[in-house]
Amino acid sequence: MTAFITRCWKRWPLALEAWGLACVLLVLMGLIRPAWAAADIEQLQAERHDAALQLQVQLKFDLGPTVEDALVKGVAVHFVAEAEVVRDRWYWYDRKIAQVSRYYRLAYQPLTRQWRLQVASEPIYASGASSSLAQTYESLQAALDVIRRQSGWKVADMGDMDPDARQHLNYRFRLDMSQLPRPFQIGVGSQSDWSLNLSRQLRITPEVLR
Repeated sequence: MTAFITRCWKRWPLALEAWGLACVLLVLMGLIRPAWAAADIEQLQAERHDAALQLQVQLKFDLGPTVEDALVKGVAVHFVAEAEVVRDRWYWYDRKIAQVSRYYRLAYQPLTRQWRLQVASEPIYASGASSSLAQTYESLQAALDVIRRQSGWKVADMGDMDPDARQHLNYRFRLDMSQLPRPFQIGVGSQSDWSLNLSRQLRITPEVLR
C-alpha cells in the first residue's frame, strides 16, 4: 500500500504538468479563452432626444483574474468610453462634428467591503474629479453593470447635425492602463487580462435626425 501511494505521489507533478500543457493547447486552439476574448459591443444605437443626439450602449465583458486581484489589493482600475461624430466629405478630410468622453474609476473599499465607482467627463485621478459622480455597490458585478450599460449619453447637439449629409459615429471603450501606478504598468503591460479594447462605427441615418 505504501509503495502504491509513493508511486502516485511521484506521478502527481507529471499529471499537473500534463494538465497545464493541455490547458495551453486548448487556449491556442480557441477552446478556452481569456475573459476579455468574449468581450463585445452588444448594442450601439444613436437616438434623437429633443435637441440632442444621444447614445445607447450595451457592452459585454468580464474582468480577468489578475485585474480582479489588483482591485482587491487596492489598485483602482480606470475605463474610458469615447465617441465622436464625423461628417463624410469626399473632397477633403472628414469633418469632426463632436467628440465626448466618459471616464470611470473603479476601486474596492476593504473596510466596508464595497465597490466605489466614479463617473466623469474628464480624467479621474487619485484625488478625484470635481465633476465626478460617485456611487458605492455591494458587489463587483453590480458596479460593472453600470459601466456596461451607457444610456442617455449626449454626444452632439442636433443643431450641428445635417440630415442631408452622410455622417457616422465612432465609438471606443477601453481599459485605461495609463492611470495605473507606474511600477504596476510595467508589470502588466504584456498580460492579456489588461487588453480590453472595443470599437465600432455606426452610420447615422437621416431618419434619426429628422
